[in-house]
Amino acid sequence: MSTEDSVPRFPSTPARSTLPDWYPDLLDRVSSHITTGHRRAVSAANTEVLRSYWAIGSEILNRQESEGWGTRVIDRLSADLKSRFPAAKGYSPRNLKYMRAFAAAWTDAAIVQQPVAQLPWGHHTRLLDKLDDPQLRLLYGAAAVEYGWSRAVLALQIEGGFHHRSGKAVTNFATAIESERSDLAQQSTKDPYLFDFLGSTDGWREREVEEKLVEHVGKFLLELGQGFAFVGQQVRLELAGDEFFCDLLFYHLHLRCYVVIELKAVPFNAAFLGQLGLYMAVVDDILAKDGDKPTIGLLLCKNRKEVVAEYALRGFKAPIGVAEWTSAINNSLPAEFESALPSVEVLEAELAGSSDDL
Repeated sequence: MSTEDSVPRFPSTPARSTLPDWYPDLLDRVSSHITTGHRRAVSAANTEVLRSYWAIGSEILNRQESEGWGTRVIDRLSADLKSRFPAAKGYSPRNLKYMRAFAAAWTDAAIVQQPVAQLPWGHHTRLLDKLDDPQLRLLYGAAAVEYGWSRAVLALQIEGGFHHRSGKAVTNFATAIESERSDLAQQSTKDPYLFDFLGSTDGWREREVEEKLVEHVGKFLLELGQGFAFVGQQVRLELAGDEFFCDLLFYHLHLRCYVVIELKAVPFNAAFLGQLGLYMAVVDDILAKDGDKPTIGLLLCKNRKEVVAEYALRGFKAPIGVAEWTSAINNSLPAEFESALPSVEVLEAELAGSSDDL
């Protein structure tokens, strides 16, 4: 036998160019099935973990209520479980106490049938740590599922009062956008927008705020919400030989339209709407492609009076939203909500804590 014959031969992968025209569609469809299957497997695994943790927590809670014993039993239980199941993780005293809190917070095992059951256990510990209201836990849990928030982002959204600000901008979307898109457009807004990652902005001009937002564009996109894609800053628009520059330009992937954001470091003035409307019209004519929906405008001011903004928007057919922006959320939230927020120090301590068994 020759040396050449002894070398194993493997079939080569056919070049894509040699395959039928329908092959890309087959690849996409099979890939979709794999992605869906993986997502379902992860979701099912999370559900089973929650079901098990809820049952364990219920056992601990019921026995504790009937027998009146303290935390030393949990410490002993943790040690014995580790001895009985040496390969298993997640049964530290701290995590067993979370299971007890989970069962106490959700007295009905049907919680594992809710959308929040798709979340990893670590997300649930954050919800337990930060929220006492069951409805708020469901709201934030559902939002974390919908938007794909990590554990840290979930904590930050709770800290920033997401549920208090979401969808609250003053807009004319109900009349300016077709009904099937107007609700989504409204929910894509906030009021106020929180730019706490910029630090103190006292005395800053619009361009300084704008530059810092672009410098921290990842955090800016997180605050804007799901679906926003950054296109550019000071985007040049030309009309009849004149140049115009819109502050910030985005594209919204779900609304299928451009979003022009004008940033003001001064209180709302109705005259700002005319400038914004001009930019929107030029973007529609120059940048928008076939299939794109009409451009949406978002005017962010240092502060605004709601009733004034509502009246100012009545004369505009183009879809525009008006909202405030702030670098410190506590300046804008009502006192009863502000007192319920955890401090920055508490948030940082929790995010820096050990998560080995979560």
